[in-house]
Amino acid sequence: MQQGRELAHEIVGNGAHRVVFLHGLMGRGKNFTTIAKRLGDDFTVLLVDLPNHGASPWTEDFDYDEMADLVAEFLSADFAKDCAVDVVGHSMGGKIAMRLALRYPHLVKKLAVLDIAPSASSGNFDHLLGSMLALSLKDFSTRGQASQALEPAVPQDGTRGFLLQNLTRRNGEFVWEPNLQMLYNNLEKIMGWEQPVAQFEGEVLWVAGEQSGYIRPEDSAPMRELFPRVRKVTLKGAGHWVHADKPDEIVYMLQTFLLGQ
Repeated sequence: MQQGRELAHEIVGNGAHRVVFLHGLMGRGKNFTTIAKRLGDDFTVLLVDLPNHGASPWTEDFDYDEMADLVAEFLSADFAKDCAVDVVGHSMGGKIAMRLALRYPHLVKKLAVLDIAPSASSGNFDHLLGSMLALSLKDFSTRGQASQALEPAVPQDGTRGFLLQNLTRRNGEFVWEPNLQMLYNNLEKIMGWEQPVAQFEGEVLWVAGEQSGYIRPEDSAPMRELFPRVRKVTLKGAGHWVHADKPDEIVYMLQTFLLGQ
């Protein structure tokens, strides 16, 4: 990642409580815009495009400690320069958020981890990213054509739309905005986890989707080793994208947890 380049971001709201959201694989900060707006006047919300995603710079490789270091450097320069902030992370962003809290506890006040555990994860991202890479983007003149070409491999409209948000035009041609090939090559690292020897003493909210397999019963012990003050909540009827499946509940949980109510 080039020195001196900040992460792409957007700020929503102007409340006294500062919170940063870290998205999952193939996401971007704006995926949390609706949640951020609904947090109301109590929060100033920083929506970040993580490295290799959205409009943020790329890295040559993927390493969770490096990702946490880059986020810490960015936060220390401005948003968390004068005080610790709350951090919310989903999926890959949740793993980065955990590493951030463990490596830079002075930057993190409270931590909320959405549907991910400090363990190796399983998912279908190999298929999803591989299907994206298989598309011949030069053959498309419209997003509709790209969507139609991706549909046989990714028939779910919501998932396909989520992936295609990463399609952008440069010099009149479609390209993938994220560092797609690198992320695909490093899926084992992204889905993996090396348990650090550290603890974060702050309060932690751990939200699991009832219909998601990303958090398992055996994950509770290593989670509590790292975060002794963790509190787990399972959202009924929610899958892996808990904030999309249950936005009302997520807004309420974050307001209650972060404001200390």
